[in-house]
Amino acid sequence: MTGSEAESAPVDTSRPHPARVYDWWLGGKDNYSVDEELARRILAVDSTVLRGARANRRFMHRATRTVAQAGIRQFLDIGTGIPTEPNLHQVAQQVAPESKVVYADNDPIVLRHAQALLHGSAEGTTGYVHADVRDIDALLSRAGESLDLGRPVALSLVALTHYLGDDPDGDDVYGLLRKYAAALAPGSCLVLSQVTPDLSPEAIGQAAENFRRSGTPFFPRSLAEFSRFFEGLELLGPGVIPVTGRRPEPEDVAVQAEGIVPVYAGVARKA
Repeated sequence: MTGSEAESAPVDTSRPHPARVYDWWLGGKDNYSVDEELARRILAVDSTVLRGARANRRFMHRATRTVAQAGIRQFLDIGTGIPTEPNLHQVAQQVAPESKVVYADNDPIVLRHAQALLHGSAEGTTGYVHADVRDIDALLSRAGESLDLGRPVALSLVALTHYLGDDPDGDDVYGLLRKYAAALAPGSCLVLSQVTPDLSPEAIGQAAENFRRSGTPFFPRSLAEFSRFFEGLELLGPGVIPVTGRRPEPEDVAVQAEGIVPVYAGVARKA
């Protein structure tokens, strides 16, 4: 990525973008009025959304720490979003300073903030790929300039799959995840979280409708549907469960006391 690329990348402010809506929920400033409007509409029908966004971030921190402690030293984070500290590379490199991290996102706003992601440890590397998750060949080719894809990688798609459909004539999210898993070396890990209608069907249904009306596809998935993403992989304990219950820390326990967070999470290893 060069400074000129970041400056020339067009930003569409006529419609909301998930990364910028998520930024608003996290209390960030890198969003536009169109993003805030959608974020507030969804918050009005789903009071769990702020807890969910923040729970997702904490899950990413815990999962990254877990796989780094297990020995993984390469990380590919797709659907990075706008930087919110601590970022994935800071968590991974705190455990193992030599860790190599590549972020990937398709929002030009994220591209313009990528320099904030590139300040990692002296021993490790941190890079950024401006690419869409659907363009798997280009994304992996560019990520492979920094990562050795012949060795284990932790692939994170946190709060991303619910923006991808499973229509054979459109997005094929299950096929896409199978291709990514096939490209990973043995010993790699897949880290996922996904909004579900199981725990709060009415609110999630209304939130999904608001996303769709804004032009953003949104696909909440049941436990069985989410679990399909891990087929052929070894689920790590405690399996697929609500995001705040997966190896919770004190803040997550406190959130559980506030009420449900309708998000599933899981981590799996490729044998």
